This record gives sequence, C-alpha cells and structure tokens, in this order.
Amino acid sequence: MTKYLGLHETLDLHELLTFKNLCLTKATAMSVLAQDPELKAILSEDAATGTQHIQELQKFLTERSDRA
Repeated sequence: MTKYLGLHETLDLHELLTFKNLCLTKATAMSVLAQDPELKAILSEDAATGTQHIQELQKFLTERSDRA
C-alpha cells in the first residue's frame, strides 16, 4: 500500500521545516559570535541535531515508497 501525505500534513511539514531552518540558521550564526566555549559547544551540537532533523523531515516530503 502506497502512503501519501494529506494536504494538511504537507503544510505542517513545510511549517516545521521552515522553523527548523530558522533555528539552524540562528544556532550557526550565534555559535560564531559566542565567546564561551561551553556555549559554543551547545550551539554546535544544536546545529548538528537540527541538520539531522531537517534531513529526516525532508524524507517525508520526498519519499514515496511502498511501506507495509
């Protein structure tokens, strides 16, 4: 059975992607400006996690494979 996203689900995913991209941009920009090493590490970790989340969300929009 092929699963497709409904219109509202697609719009929700786009909204989440926009928000995650904004968070990633902010974390990346602030990590450059931060002087505290611990804060830099937290922001860098947040940027890495945000990148993974964005890639996972994009899979929902691009994959149209058969699933059981």
